Amino acid sequence: MNKSLIDTFSGRLHPAWTVTEVGDSKVSVGDGRLTLHNPPVDGRYTNAQITDYDYKTFDFRWKPPLRMRVTACASAGGDVLRGTAGFGFWNHPFSPDVEHFHRGIRLPQAIWFFFGAPPNAMNLAHGVPGHGWKASMIDASRPSALALIPLALPAVMLMQARPLYDRLYPRIQRALAIGECPLDDALLAEPHTYALDWQRDGAQFSIDERVIYETPFAPRGACGFVAWIDNQYAIASPRGSFGAGIVPLNQPQSLSLLSVHIEQT
Repeated sequence: MNKSLIDTFSGRLHPAWTVTEVGDSKVSVGDGRLTLHNPPVDGRYTNAQITDYDYKTFDFRWKPPLRMRVTACASAGGDVLRGTAGFGFWNHPFSPDVEHFHRGIRLPQAIWFFFGAPPNAMNLAHGVPGHGWKASMIDASRPSALALIPLALPAVMLMQARPLYDRLYPRIQRALAIGECPLDDALLAEPHTYALDWQRDGAQFSIDERVIYETPFAPRGACGFVAWIDNQYAIASPRGSFGAGIVPLNQPQSLSLLSVHIEQT
């Protein structure tokens, strides 16, 4: 049986959405768009977010094969935005919101369009910067990924040497089904239609009907849709650098969705 979720934000908030407003952030619908808004803030976490799952059941409804189309724009380009933002699918592996942290931690699965401003440095794909606007995916729940757990510490120590990192990490990246493609940060400031064809044996990303990235990697497990903008950052490097935090916002920022189409194929 086909499943679909279609919202053009022409009236009230669709009943499928669970809204998260942390701090003074706001989620609003009007003028044919849904807007996720962060106010200026100093020293506090702020997050405006919608998901199509709630925080009690975490009932993720989407598996491949499916097609997603989202028309969206931010209030500014990636050179101005702070924190992280994006939309797509993930399995909500953890939450910085203490109220929901009790649910535990899952091995991450995600396939989405993701933005992270410096000092965000998620150096997950060999040769791809850890910040910026990108098409991205990971599936750390695969058997090939789980088999690496006993080798994690020795691998991190070996990869301190750059030649060994260049030689070893591409194999680890494949085991984790990590794929990333950098995008032009300036795209964020303009409305564009982002499409994702998520299949069991790979994925294809498009912008305005032009294919920009194809990969044989894709999550295999169930995920939920999420769209958000916040003021956090994370640091994760296969060479052993880890960290997280929040950044001040000196001006308001927002991410607007003009339409969301998700259809199981």
